[in-house]
Order: sequence, then C-alpha cells, then structure tokens
Amino acid sequence: MFEAHSINAEHKDLIHDIAYDFYGQRMATCSSDQFVKVWDEDEHDNWHLTASWKAHSGSVWKVTWAHPEFGQVLATCSFDRTAAVWEEIVGEGSGSGERGMRHWVRRTNLVDSRTSVTDVKFAPKTLGLLLATCSADGVIRIYEAPDVMNLSQWTLQHEISCKLPCSCLTWNPSLSRLHPPMLAVGSDDSNASSGGKVFIYEYSENNRRWTKTETLSNVVDPVHDIAFAPNLGRSFHTLAIATKDVRIVTLKPMQDAAQSGLSRFEITTAAQFDDHYCTVWRVCWNIMGTILASSGDDGCVRLWKDNYVNNWKCVAVLKGDGTSAHSAEIPQIATPPSHSISGTQAPLSTTRYYKLGSISHPNQVPWH
Repeated sequence: MFEAHSINAEHKDLIHDIAYDFYGQRMATCSSDQFVKVWDEDEHDNWHLTASWKAHSGSVWKVTWAHPEFGQVLATCSFDRTAAVWEEIVGEGSGSGERGMRHWVRRTNLVDSRTSVTDVKFAPKTLGLLLATCSADGVIRIYEAPDVMNLSQWTLQHEISCKLPCSCLTWNPSLSRLHPPMLAVGSDDSNASSGGKVFIYEYSENNRRWTKTETLSNVVDPVHDIAFAPNLGRSFHTLAIATKDVRIVTLKPMQDAAQSGLSRFEITTAAQFDDHYCTVWRVCWNIMGTILASSGDDGCVRLWKDNYVNNWKCVAVLKGDGTSAHSAEIPQIATPPSHSISGTQAPLSTTRYYKLGSISHPNQVPWH
C-alpha cells in the first residue's frame, strides 16, 4: 500500500517543515540552518534538489506554496521576526549554463511583527492572493497582493489580536458562498488557566472586519498544529488539532444563531486519541478530507480514517525509518487522518515521504 523513500536533504540542522505544491510534484523544506530547499520529482519518482538558498537570519519555522495560478510562489516565516514571499524565475543569462536555470527571488519582506513569526499560510485561491501570518506576540496579520503580477507590493489589510501567543493557523478551504472566510488559530501557551487555546475567526463582509466567533474551551493544552479538512460539500466543518494528543472537532453552523444570541456553531469532539503517547507536532489532511495524518515525538506518522458511522480508526502506522509498524501495534480504537507531515523524529538532514499513489498527468487530480 505504501512505498517509503528517503532523501538526504543535507540540511545542517533540524528540518521544521515540509510542504508539497498543489500537484504534489514539488516539495519545499525549511530548517534551523536558515535555508530553504526546493525539490522536483522526475518521471521515475525520484526527487532532485533544484534550489537551495539562505532565506532568513534565524530558524525558518514554516514554508508554504501559493496556488499555481499565481505562479511558482513560496512564503516562509522565521524566528528573525519576518515573513518573506519568494518567486521562482527562469534565468535569461547569455551563458549556456545560465539560460534556463531556475532561481528564487525574494519579492517582499513582511516586517510588522516584533516577535518570532510562527506560521504563514496562503488563503484559498477564491479569496485572491491573501497571506496570513501569526506571531508569538499574539497577533494575526493578513496581507493582500493587490496586483498578482507584482508580488513586491503587499498591503497589511487586517491585524487581529488573540491575547495569547500564536503557534499555528489554518484557513477553511470551503468554497461554499454560504460560508464566510474563516480562520482557526492555535496557541502554544502552557498556562492552563488562560483557557481555550483554539480560536475561530470569521470575516464579516458587512463590517469588513474579522471577528472571533468561537473559542474551543476544552482545548487547554499547548497547540502545535491545526488544520481544516477540505469541505467537499459537507454541511459542517472539520478541524484537526495537534496538542498532547490528536483531536478531531466538528463545527456545525447553527441556524439563526446571530438573531438568537446563541453560539455560532455547535462544536463536537468527533475523536480524541493519545496513541502517540507523547506530544503531537503535525496534523494534515489528504486532498479529499477523508484521511488525516499525525506525527509526534514517538517518531511515527499515524493515518486515521472514519467509517460510515463516523467512528475514526487508525489505519496505518509508519515509522520514522520508513517501515510500516506491525499490525499488532495499530490500536483497535480509532484516531484522525492526514496528507503531508513533517516533524517526525528522523535524522536531522533526512526528509522522508510516503507514496500513496501516482497520477500520470496533473489534470487527473480529482479536486482543484
């Protein structure tokens, strides 16, 4: 079912994040060595390093791809208190060695944060070229590129204060016009008395501002990662949370909630699993939102899937060395699903990926 391959990434320090592009044929890695590397997959399923550059003056925490309709664009964030937007260009040099060579250019440096920028995510393409960042100072910042042909110009559209240090964020990828733009933000604040560590924000077209609509008060442990599942026509939203365990939460919009003064959503914990027996660092969904992957300090990636009665099951355990755990090690009671994962306990300069299937042409991707 799974093929495991290893890549000697040659980073000189811990790899913090791995991100695939829209088609799953390009991969970016970032590290505490302050470098970002880009890898391309060839027709034989081999990965080749095509770019490597010093991106920041501190540890690079996250890297993310924009939708390909905006070009080959990356965003990174760092301990150096900045986020950056990078664009790939093809060299036009006169020398034979220069012509056709690809390299990445920093188009802008976002310097509004006074503390470490802990996460960065592009919005769903239907919202335009928007970029959200969150920082240890507890502020979410949303930037917009008014001209997608000029990525050197970004305007700060919104600043949202969370009042707690922010560690991660996720956009709701729902394409329904019934759902306003939505963000979920997690905090790694270790003080349990500070209350819930996950906040839901929605954008109001009437007021032209972001408002906090929910706080998940039952999540009081530090949150390290958070991810909305692709919606695919569901009437509710599904959110995966990486904390001391893996949690899957559903948010069902309440009818006439605004008029009645009730909560905006009916929030239910669909699953909660401590199968990692340690801190969970990453959660990520597949493109259909049907499988969740989680990775933790146990050095394993666990895949979770629900059945027709919405009971979640652990369907696979992949060890950090690329082997699959024995079936006896897979717990009988379920946990959540994922789609691309980093942060497992592998050697510092090694990137590991798992091939679940292949496509012969990008047009075969079932959902764009």
